[in-house]
Amino acid sequence: MNKLILLSILTFSFFTFAVETTKIGDVDLGETEHSEAFLFIKNNMLGKWKGKLTQDSGNVINASYHFKLVSNGNTIREELIEDGVEMFTTYSDKDGELVIKHYCALGTEPMFKVAKLSSNSIAFKSDPQPGYHKDHHNFVRSIAWEMVGSNKMIMKNSIFIDGKIENNKASIKRTY
Repeated sequence: MNKLILLSILTFSFFTFAVETTKIGDVDLGETEHSEAFLFIKNNMLGKWKGKLTQDSGNVINASYHFKLVSNGNTIREELIEDGVEMFTTYSDKDGELVIKHYCALGTEPMFKVAKLSSNSIAFKSDPQPGYHKDHHNFVRSIAWEMVGSNKMIMKNSIFIDGKIENNKASIKRTY
């Protein structure tokens, strides 16, 4: 009887801790470690979200966000649509830090770094690397996501438009 129990434990352990690797042809893609910020987005935000975004002016528009894991689990692609205008953002790790690139309808491609991470929120600040300046470019300055339970989020962002800052806020719910 003890051998049966030991065999069961070993079998269970093997299947519990077996690591699957992905291949493209003969190339083993291996495993990658991810930053806490990447894992926060992966564990909390994947899926489709819809709601309303209130602009700085008070105007309210439809907004939807779709976070999807791509590139063998190494990148998260966010497709966002605000008032019918589609944009996207990518989240991936480089040297242990989350790198965020936003492809904006304003015609700029700002990059962000993690400014704050907690158990229920993540905030990004503009990375100066792309060289955008508020007096010469329209671009997103910051983005913050706050989880309100598992199926609701609040997004806040600040944008430079013609040298002036505008603050927006979206309240969205998970649709899947």
